[in-house]
Amino acid sequence: MDILSDILSRHQVKGTLYFRTSFTSPWSVQVPAFENVARFHFAHKGSCFVRVVKTADPVLLEQGDLVIIPRGATHTLFCDPATEGESVHLDKIVEESGFTGHGALVVGDLGSNQETQLVCGHFAFDEHASHPVLESLPDYIHIKNYGEVAGRWMESTLRLIGTEVGRDGIGGDFIAIRMSEIILAQALRTFFATDGADKPVFAAFQDSNIAPVLTAIHKDPSKPLTLEALSDIACLSRTSFVARFSACMSMTPLKYVTFWRMQIARQLLVQTDNPILDIAESVGYQSEAAFGRVFKKHHHVAPATYRRQAVSA
Repeated sequence: MDILSDILSRHQVKGTLYFRTSFTSPWSVQVPAFENVARFHFAHKGSCFVRVVKTADPVLLEQGDLVIIPRGATHTLFCDPATEGESVHLDKIVEESGFTGHGALVVGDLGSNQETQLVCGHFAFDEHASHPVLESLPDYIHIKNYGEVAGRWMESTLRLIGTEVGRDGIGGDFIAIRMSEIILAQALRTFFATDGADKPVFAAFQDSNIAPVLTAIHKDPSKPLTLEALSDIACLSRTSFVARFSACMSMTPLKYVTFWRMQIARQLLVQTDNPILDIAESVGYQSEAAFGRVFKKHHHVAPATYRRQAVSA
């Protein structure tokens, strides 16, 4: 499994589609904040503005564009600047429209030339998982003409999602939701290669010396991942390797190794009934005691206690 796929799978990313909209001018919607999710809006037809950060300029979301709001922050969707200050809370719009979860969320008169159709949803993450990649994402990611940028297959996928979501067709919602989960990985991959290419953390995925090291760590965290072994993979001296890795990932190589091992261990403790020694060995520790010390340092409780609390919760 590649690095990004490994990170997203450990975060148990699950797509959820709310609705397809049919908003006809004038309109303005305030979308409330939500924890542990990345919200997204895809402009299936028409255009609108999105303001995520109050002090920044709004984003013009044109037909075919995608915007992802990584930390689920409050934001406003509006048809033109004149309506922004008149935004109505999403819950009130849903209530007043009589939306039942079937068909489109309709505001205004259908059939207008000023209609905006959005496909809206979110990607939910395991609330206890973390990673520098997701923590370093900007307030929003705007990808223009997303279908074309990501490739013809993604353009077809987005069109199908826009057609299926909210329809009464058998299996349509299931198809749309499963397809929506592809969007996040493809959007992040596009961001890494464009706007994020020269930024810390994301640059590591493009770095010819550091990317192979990250691949080795994620491929088999049970191996003896010493500084010497990792610097050999990077084809750099230990000093140069530590400096370069730290600049890319905002942490030292060995700190990242330990961080990722503890993320895997945490997940295994919660999702399996494997003996703690087996989990310790799967993340590179030969004794339960050594593993327990490191785990407690990172998660503030012993592995057995963590598992017990997770089961109780």
